[in-house]
Amino acid sequence: MHSWNRYPVVAHAHILDVEHRQAPLPVNNTSLLAFGNGRSYGDVCLNEGGTLLRTRRLDRFIHFDRKTGLLACESGVLLKDILDMAVPQGWFLPVTPGTRFVTVGGAIANDVHGKNHHVQGSFGHHVRKLELLRTNGERKQCSSSENTAWFQATVGGLGLTGLITWAELQLMPVANPFMVTESKRFSSLDAFWDMNEEAESRWPYAVAWIDCVAMGRRQGRGIIMLGQHAPVQDKLPALKEGEKRFPLDPPFSLVNQLSLHAFNTLYYYRPLRRGVGLSHYVPYFYPLDGMLDWNRMYGRKGFFQYQCVMPPEASQEGIRNLLAIIAKSGAGSFLAVLKTFGSKPALGMLSFPRPGATLALDFPNQGERTLRLFRELDAVVRETGGALYPAKDARMSGEMFQSGFPQWKEFSKFIDPQFSSSFWLRVTE
Repeated sequence: MHSWNRYPVVAHAHILDVEHRQAPLPVNNTSLLAFGNGRSYGDVCLNEGGTLLRTRRLDRFIHFDRKTGLLACESGVLLKDILDMAVPQGWFLPVTPGTRFVTVGGAIANDVHGKNHHVQGSFGHHVRKLELLRTNGERKQCSSSENTAWFQATVGGLGLTGLITWAELQLMPVANPFMVTESKRFSSLDAFWDMNEEAESRWPYAVAWIDCVAMGRRQGRGIIMLGQHAPVQDKLPALKEGEKRFPLDPPFSLVNQLSLHAFNTLYYYRPLRRGVGLSHYVPYFYPLDGMLDWNRMYGRKGFFQYQCVMPPEASQEGIRNLLAIIAKSGAGSFLAVLKTFGSKPALGMLSFPRPGATLALDFPNQGERTLRLFRELDAVVRETGGALYPAKDARMSGEMFQSGFPQWKEFSKFIDPQFSSSFWLRVTE
């Protein structure tokens, strides 16, 4: 078993499919952990030597109010399932991460965020209630007004407080499946901060691609991609259907210095539409979902994602220092994403989103060379008072985790005695 980045690999784990939300949890001599669709990175969804409770068969809708957009569903339902059902009826997820192949339970457990945190906050802000099943047989209905502390521990709680069996979500109204979008080039980080501040005052969705290998005066250049849900349209463009699949499993990473420089230069200078245009929501929110199994391009050793957040007062200088270290190392990423979080307080004790800027990059697994680079990046993040995203981590130290999530000891009081994960053991023992 492994997560999306294919590292680390769990060699010893018992797999148990959970098929009915009314069924009790197993009581055995191993620790338990829910495993949704495996789209997190690293070991937050892995449990070496324990039991993984696969929840994809908890895939039923319970009720949906077409007038109010209130949806109740089991925790193994994919975000894609919700969108396929709700969008034709005029409703959309208020917060969505960069892939729709995530389960509802996984989205809650990692309190995922999207391109619109400055407007809508994180996924947990739109969970009206959930049911938490504990190994002692207790079922807790949790919300912001009922079992509040349990709700705050479970949202962003990395699946450790018990099994989320179902949840009730508040969807948002949309007129159609299309987005009004605009993309703009910027030549430096200074230009990005100015452009992003102005854009967020007008656009509900904003995210930037960064050329992380550019150096000197070109450092921090990139493209900001803005969006908002389209109003009622007399005529909508046709959607080009179809998904492709990455065709091979190479013995080495296809992401290297040569391919990175070539791709990033071509991508930065690619023709951009002038002004605004219409785009279906799928390519805007989920560009990578169009290439199934794209994680295979990094080879059999897999890859790491490094995602950090830095507070507002330190983010500009901190991001600049991170990009300088990455460019100097010769490593880098096709997928370097920069965006800002708004001021909406997180609901979860271990929620990652907080005011500031977040940078996310993928790196091929080159062993100690990659880990040495990450230790340099960690020092910058720690100095700014920032944090790393557990859902995207396979190697951070316990010190790094505990400094970024100071409520971890308070949170640990809510862990189900029989639940654990490879991640939790790594950062707390």
